[in-house]
Formats: sequence, C-alpha cells, structure tokens
Amino acid sequence: MNQRNDEVAIYRTPDGVVTLEVRLEKETIWLDAHQMGTLFERDRSVIVRHIRNIYKTGELSAGSTCAKNAQVAADGKIRTMDIYTLDMIIYVGYRVNSKRGTEFRIWATNVLRDHIIRGYTVNDSRHKELNQAIRLIADVAERKALTGDEATALLRVVADYSYALDLLDDYDHERVRVRDTSVGPVSAVTYEEAIRIIDRLRQQFGASDVFGLEKDKSLGGSLANIMQTFDGKELYPSLEEKAANLLYFLVKNHSFVDGNKRIAAALFLWFLEKNNALYSGDGKKRIS
Repeated sequence: MNQRNDEVAIYRTPDGVVTLEVRLEKETIWLDAHQMGTLFERDRSVIVRHIRNIYKTGELSAGSTCAKNAQVAADGKIRTMDIYTLDMIIYVGYRVNSKRGTEFRIWATNVLRDHIIRGYTVNDSRHKELNQAIRLIADVAERKALTGDEATALLRVVADYSYALDLLDDYDHERVRVRDTSVGPVSAVTYEEAIRIIDRLRQQFGASDVFGLEKDKSLGGSLANIMQTFDGKELYPSLEEKAANLLYFLVKNHSFVDGNKRIAAALFLWFLEKNNALYSGDGKKRIS
C-alpha cells in the first residue's frame, strides 16, 4: 500500500513486515543503501558491494543513478548520504534474487505511473474520442479510393498514429507482449565500432567539440549489457529485444556530454543494419 504526502510515498510489503519512506523526484524513486538492505533482507555491506560492482562493470553510471541527500542523524547532526534511482534498485534486486525485490518493482511501477500521470493534461475521454475519429478516417481510407496521392498518404499517416496511440496505451497498462521476434546468432556492436560511428556523426552534423565526449565508461557497459547471459540463458533472447534494450541503455545512461539521443538512435539503427534487420525481405523499412 502507499500514502501520498507531497513527494514521499510509503511502501509496505504485502506481509506488513517492512515499511519504507520512498522519495519521489525527477520521475524516479530513490532509496539509500540501508533502505535497500531492509527491502531485500540483506546487510547494507552486501548492497554496497553490489552497487560498486554495477558501477565497475559499467552497467549503470553513477552520474545518472546516484545523488546526494542531506539527512538529520539521530545525534542531531546533518550527514550526507548517497541515494539511488529505481534503475539501481532493480539492478541490485536482480543480483540478490529476492522475492521482495519483485514485489517492490511492481509497486514502484504503479506509483511512478501515477506520479507522472498527475502532470498529464489531456483529458482521457477526449483521448478516446480522438482515437475513434482517427480510426474512422483510417477505415474510410482503406475502403474508398481517394482523389490525390497526397490525401491517401496523409490518411495512412493518421492510421499509423492511431496504432501508436494504441501501443502507448498498451504500454501504460502493461499489455505489450514480445512476439514475432528473430532468434539466432547476433553480431554485437563493439566499442571501437561505436566510436567510429560517433566520429562520423560529429563530422556529418558539424557538431560541437563536446558532441560524443564520454562522461564515464557506461558506453561499453550499454553495448555489452544486451549480450549478457544468466544461468546459460540470454537475458534478451531475440535480436529485437537486444536492439530495444540497447536504445534504452544508451539513452538512460546518458554517457555523453552532448548528443546522447542522436548517438543512441544511430547506434540502434546500425545494430539492426549490421544484423540485416533494418529492412524486411521485400526491401521495406521495418521501422517507420
């Protein structure tokens, strides 16, 4: 269960044994190492060791997952401690393989969604009306030949937009399912390859001197993470899952001073092209 009080939520485990005050800030959830230890029923030193290893291997970057928080200690003195985002909590939770971790992730996802939706200004009923109107126009385009290639093309775009709205709604309600994926050998993008692509982007866009300048070592971690295995099984079994998570890691880890989204998009597309997956068998783009 949770109670809202400004930017603090109260988390209580289903068995009622653990209760935590959880910070909500910048569209993520924050816990310190002691709270994570309580949550996962592990000693704080174990949690700290996992965090250090995660940073050491480049799976996450400290810059995007750690912040300083001043707190008043029991003796009345103000002390500063590290607090960590939901990404780190999830990574640690998987390493300790705790049932409590799974329960917390489900709770956190729901709380975060509510936290973000509070700032969502589009009325839900109007969203549904818009979607119905788009569906109607798209249906007309399919059933009746329209005058003018541009009009037909425009209505096809509208039909695609309807699909995008449905997909976003499915994602919000956790109805998205992985299907029609490609399983088989996959060629990874190496760190050296990524650097060459970034240099090409810098030349092509005439970008600033800080474009593609690495802030930490997380680029290598992002490239390696999608190829990880656990207990002899791939964490991301299909080519499409690897590509999607590569894009996610590159954007989320914010590895560069400038150009993070452009670099993430370029490496995502190159990964697909390298594995002959950017175009379908008939030569059409697989991604709009």
